[in-house]
Amino acid sequence: MSSSVRCVVLDIDDTLYLERDYAASGFSAVAAHLDCPDFSAAACAALERGVRGNIFDIVLAELQLDPGPGGVRSLVRVYREHRPDINLLDDARNCIENWSERGQLAVITDGPLASQRAKAEALALTQWCSPIVFTAELGKDCGKPNPAAYLKVEEVLGLAPHQCAYVADNPKKDFVTPQRRGWTTVRVRRPRSLHEALPSGPDVQWELPSLVELPPDLQAILP
Repeated sequence: MSSSVRCVVLDIDDTLYLERDYAASGFSAVAAHLDCPDFSAAACAALERGVRGNIFDIVLAELQLDPGPGGVRSLVRVYREHRPDINLLDDARNCIENWSERGQLAVITDGPLASQRAKAEALALTQWCSPIVFTAELGKDCGKPNPAAYLKVEEVLGLAPHQCAYVADNPKKDFVTPQRRGWTTVRVRRPRSLHEALPSGPDVQWELPSLVELPPDLQAILP
């Protein structure tokens, strides 16, 4: 790794694995909770056609299901707290193993705390990454693009902004803050990722379809 970039900071969702796989795992957990195997396939189909935010309501109506005590809120809790059946993508595992031999690795991830902790555990990220910063632990409104998580990584590791790189997937929120702080920004635009169709903005320094294309020396990708 370059003497300039000393820490590669990773997003989790759609960067290290496909978020659709987590969704499918969660839908299966909800299907088991409801004792309705058809729920999982119907929810996955809704996700594929672009439904977001109210999938449970739509699928319950389609299948004429009663969510039971606690209503939809109880199903959301099952989804968020289930033990996910997910794995690192091959390119992500290879790159993590390579980077860990050259410098430091850390994580910054958004989302409900229980879900993100379960994902980090399922992917065994503590083997390679420290710190793992869950923005939900930092306080109200501290999710990306709030600078709190990026500042925490710099503080914990004692690094200057130019010594950090952020590798993530969502151009709506992932890159604006680290780019302003002077981090290297790399977007992974994976096929079938949830934000694949969104164009990259000027805060993305390099875009790639998988981590296979990311060279060991991150400075090699910069102009």
